[in-house]
Amino acid sequence: MTAAQTQMTVEQFLQRVSQEYEGLSKQLKLIARHVESHRDHLGLEGIQEVAAQCGVQPSAVVRFAKHFGYSGYIELQRIFRDGLSQQIAPSRNYQSRIRDVIESGDGPLSSTQIAHEFLAGSIAGMQELQGSLDEPVFQRAIDLLEQAETIWIAGSRRSFPVAVYLDYALQHTDKRIGLIHSLGSMHEGQMRSVRPGDVLVAVSFAPYAEETVLVAQQAVQRGAQLIAITDSRMSPLSREAEACLIVQDNATFGFRSLTATMGLAQSLFIALTYRLELPYRPTSRRTVVRGPGG
Repeated sequence: MTAAQTQMTVEQFLQRVSQEYEGLSKQLKLIARHVESHRDHLGLEGIQEVAAQCGVQPSAVVRFAKHFGYSGYIELQRIFRDGLSQQIAPSRNYQSRIRDVIESGDGPLSSTQIAHEFLAGSIAGMQELQGSLDEPVFQRAIDLLEQAETIWIAGSRRSFPVAVYLDYALQHTDKRIGLIHSLGSMHEGQMRSVRPGDVLVAVSFAPYAEETVLVAQQAVQRGAQLIAITDSRMSPLSREAEACLIVQDNATFGFRSLTATMGLAQSLFIALTYRLELPYRPTSRRTVVRGPGG
């Protein structure tokens, strides 16, 4: 391991992984995604645990480490140990608890217990997002939205409610807003209206909706700038994005919520509204920016 690798931060390492992601084997891609999503507590996971969660052999984890210039997993793991003494990610505490509940075998859970566990997972996801939000990237996204005359929004399947909310909320600005949907395969026709200088907000999570990825690629080809809301910097959306906002909602009993993602979408809208309206309001300690009602 070189001196540069010794001093490398987690962010720098993940950036390098994302740059080389497309050239990795299928197994190494699985490990790369795991490393990114478990970055907050990878320093506590043994190689056997990592391999089991990725569905690969421990030797594949060693190959992953060596691919990036480390002698093995232990040496790679060292860069993830900084800050572990400060606070373990809320999602780890939640995931451990939900696993204990499922494995306890104390009988079926009541409806109220299920509700509490689901809400706890949603809260953990929001806390994780709050702690990991990339401020420069978020500011860049607001800059792009502010400068654009036309904002397009794309999201399918699980991401569709988020796209619809953004369409609804952004209609309360003076921007021209367009929701690109796949109803009747009309998204290809809608793309002909995209112009240079427009902004597309694309929302998609693994396994990534093909239509959303296609729309994002076509928008960039037509000169639009892309804001991606996705779950990984190794997502197919992130490669073309001017601003890539990472959010990972927790799964409860196999069902993944949209709480953190919706919170991120609402934060984008509120921050944009504040940026647009603040110069036109009298300076006051009680200035309030009003969002959409109902």
